[in-house]
Amino acid sequence: MTSTTERTATRAEYCVIACAEAWRDAGEILASPMGTVPAVAARLAKLTFSPDLLLTDGEALLIGDVPAVGAASTVTEGWLPYRRHLTMVMGGRRHVMMGASQIDRFGNQNISCIGDWERPKRQLLGVRGAPVNTLNNPVSYWIPRHSPRVFVAKVDMISGVGHDSAAAAGPSATRFHDLRRVVSDLGVFDFATPDHAMRLVSLHPGVTVDQVREATGFELSLPDDVPVTREPTGEELRLIRDVVDPSGLRDREVRA
Repeated sequence: MTSTTERTATRAEYCVIACAEAWRDAGEILASPMGTVPAVAARLAKLTFSPDLLLTDGEALLIGDVPAVGAASTVTEGWLPYRRHLTMVMGGRRHVMMGASQIDRFGNQNISCIGDWERPKRQLLGVRGAPVNTLNNPVSYWIPRHSPRVFVAKVDMISGVGHDSAAAAGPSATRFHDLRRVVSDLGVFDFATPDHAMRLVSLHPGVTVDQVREATGFELSLPDDVPVTREPTGEELRLIRDVVDPSGLRDREVRA
């Protein structure tokens, strides 16, 4: 019988690892994962290379244990109502991983509407906390379906502030602006280029550069040699499969 650590990692598990790396050695900050894969990733990070990471129950409690995704916590560490959560956001002691209905080459994110703002084709969530998130604490993005409809040349409305928009707004916007990484079902991306345009950092196994190009609505910065996203260790796979996400919810969000 094949053991857990000997089975090949799935695309979803590579995505979990790529998201977890956003919180590596983060110290005592609040992780705010949005989405199933980021939720699995934050828990994995706390159980491995970021033990001081703070997690919540998704409502108003800081939790002291690491329950499986979808399970209730049994250890309460603190009280974090919405007003205190906002204070933490303003102070920068939080790293949020948000989603995006659209994202452009400079990291501007849209979760508000599709089409012209005055007469949109689709109404979405609204900007919510995205502007404050992107201007006050580290932000990463998780995109479970990489396509030209999401990775666009220009977002229809700016919710999360990208590098070009922050620069245009001036020092008050750039002072704490910190976009860390974008993880999709195809690869990992960052903004570590001279003009802060999106760069391909790694490809998930089985994905080619041409696939990423075809699924992206703008020109990406590409290194000469694109590495593969790092492989989960045997212990990380055990934690993902047996402890953090035994129900396999991650595979519903990422289809290889």
